[in-house]
Amino acid sequence: MNIRSNTPLVNFAATAALVALSVYLLVVGQQLFLPLVIAIVFWFLINVLASLIVRLRLGSVTIPRPLCFLAAVLVLFAVVGIIVQFVSGSLNDLGSVARVYEANLRSFWQSLPFTAEFPAGGFSQVLTEWLDISAMITALALTFTGLAADGVLITIYVGFLLFEQGNFNQKLSALVGNPEREKRVRRIIEKVRADIQKYITIKLFTSALTGTLSYLILRLLGVNFPEVWGVLIFLLNFIPTVGSIIATIFPALIALAQSTDGIYLSLTVLILIGALQVTIGNIIEPRLMGTSLNLSPVVILFNLALWGYIWGVAGMFLCVPFLIITTIVLSHFPKTRPVAILLSSNGQVDLPED
Repeated sequence: MNIRSNTPLVNFAATAALVALSVYLLVVGQQLFLPLVIAIVFWFLINVLASLIVRLRLGSVTIPRPLCFLAAVLVLFAVVGIIVQFVSGSLNDLGSVARVYEANLRSFWQSLPFTAEFPAGGFSQVLTEWLDISAMITALALTFTGLAADGVLITIYVGFLLFEQGNFNQKLSALVGNPEREKRVRRIIEKVRADIQKYITIKLFTSALTGTLSYLILRLLGVNFPEVWGVLIFLLNFIPTVGSIIATIFPALIALAQSTDGIYLSLTVLILIGALQVTIGNIIEPRLMGTSLNLSPVVILFNLALWGYIWGVAGMFLCVPFLIITTIVLSHFPKTRPVAILLSSNGQVDLPED
């Protein structure tokens, strides 16, 4: 048997086994890894926010860097705390009228002329279960409760990351050793930092714009709890494609559920919010992103499904940054660059000196 001829097959099998093992460990170790990853995200945001605060000047006085980091920590955790408290409290208020909404939706469904043709245990039963608004609210509340429960551990991780980051350069130099290799690693890290910072900055702007305009539209139309849908639309827009679809359908569904004759209000909400999502998500956001985040939409959807399976809703929020990191790292090595090309949208990736 020719061992060399079987080498590619052996390498492929070893890679597939390693990927499968990694996915298994991520699923099993969710309680261990997810708080750490969220802490790294917060640590990254704190550094970005601190660098912005450093640029501010009080007259001719420069703000000391430690105070900038302290201010960034306080601002970030205050914002996260306010959002969690607001959404949790609003979900409780929404839960008090959920049964009325469910009754109105079922009444509307039964009033349609073709519903009698569906068997009781078929599509009609599936749709009735899907209209269980109370279950949706409970699932959302459990998600926020789970994140809040990990808040102490996440805060501890963030503290240690901030404490250790001063020694990062020395550790990297000692770990890599070779100056040329260190230069390449630093180039990868800087590229990852720049692209993720750009993605988060633009996504924050477009999501905030979408959430604010959606709130104004829903308030003018008289939809109940417009501030809740504005915040949820802001958050859901961080989930690629699926988040925007849910952020369009759910307010329209609630508009329909407000009363037994809310069909026209529901269609108006669906058209206006849908047009807003398409305009910002398909026109404004791509122009702001440019070609720097060159990711295939199909790969993004697959990545969304993968991380949604691994870490649920939290994985859906993190899937694009993970994909950005993966593509950048793979593009910097000749053997893995073909994979990066497959992950890209147009087949063009940065080609650093090998």
